[in-house]
Amino acid sequence: MPKYDMEKVLPHKKPMILVDDVIEYNLETHSISVLVKIDENKVFFDSSIDGVPAIVGIEFMAQAIGCYSYFQNNMCSPKVGFLLGTRFYENSLACFENHKSYIVTAKEVFTDNELVSFECLIYNGNEECAKSVINAYMPSDEKDFVRKLNE
Repeated sequence: MPKYDMEKVLPHKKPMILVDDVIEYNLETHSISVLVKIDENKVFFDSSIDGVPAIVGIEFMAQAIGCYSYFQNNMCSPKVGFLLGTRFYENSLACFENHKSYIVTAKEVFTDNELVSFECLIYNGNEECAKSVINAYMPSDEKDFVRKLNE
């Protein structure tokens, strides 16, 4: 049974919620660990490889960051964030395998209150299998930002 309702933690709706639960978070160290379980119900599941393509690990990392934002926002509605990109994404897996669980960690390494960078890792058991630095934008005034997007 998951500890957290991921529809409250993330600003996503099923089937785009890829994170299954939050394992732990620490606002003092600016870090979070989440659990991702691979099965046929994941939106990016590909039966031809019996898993989820390795590139989707970037979205696992982005959603871990989204989870961190929820806790940083005092467990209130998550702030909207936009994935800007990554400088690199290294992955040693051919795919995220069906019926396996992965731990995704994210640690904030830079912020200016709107732009933020996180060092992210994905573990297959105790072995690091993917890493990246994810850059995101979290507007300080969401309503004004959305209004400008719609103009």
